[in-house]
Amino acid sequence: MRQVTSQLVGAVLAACTISTAAMAQNPYYDDLACRQYAEQQIAPLRGQAEAEAVGSTLLGAGLGAALGGALGGGRGAGIGAASGAIVGGSAGAANAQNTNAYLAQQYNNFYAGCMAARRPAPPPAYAPAPAYMPGSPGGGTQDLNRQELNRLQNPYR
Repeated sequence: MRQVTSQLVGAVLAACTISTAAMAQNPYYDDLACRQYAEQQIAPLRGQAEAEAVGSTLLGAGLGAALGGALGGGRGAGIGAASGAIVGGSAGAANAQNTNAYLAQQYNNFYAGCMAARRPAPPPAYAPAPAYMPGSPGGGTQDLNRQELNRLQNPYR
């Protein structure tokens, strides 16, 4: 009898452990899922921002070399390319900072929207207005409306 009881208790404990592990959800699951969702949403924007930063640097260097070559000959092309790279690189860095701020804002918007969708709505902060019951002792709204309608239809009554 003792062996059957210990086996029964062991089986019950194992069943409870397995079933509660499946029912319990990690409290950070929503956070991780929303972080992943927000990251997926801004990934194309991040790639575009990196391409724009490189492109503006190369464009600045190319324009500087072209202007330097047109104005100053061979030596002017090198100086123009160097100054164009500096100006283009600094413009690219400024654009990259603005784009990174925009990306952070978009990430926060996607994350907050995801988290708000996963949480139940908070309870109202106020009590709902009391409902009037028909046929209440003080007269219901239907009775008052009927009296007002009769008064308007028969003004000399």
